[in-house]
Amino acid sequence: MYGRTDDFGYNIVEDPVNVHDLHATMLHLLGIEHTRFTHRFEGRDFRLTDIAGEVIKPLLA
Repeated sequence: MYGRTDDFGYNIVEDPVNVHDLHATMLHLLGIEHTRFTHRFEGRDFRLTDIAGEVIKPLLA
């Protein structure tokens, strides 16, 4: 468990995590560098983590 929400579980109170950050962290744990992991779609290279993904370092400790 990482972060915290309000009593209703609706609003983020502490340590928000973006889905791109979660993907970057999972790829990092698999030994894949998320900035180089791309797939081609309609002639353009896309990253799974888009341009915003960052590894969540506190989860790795």
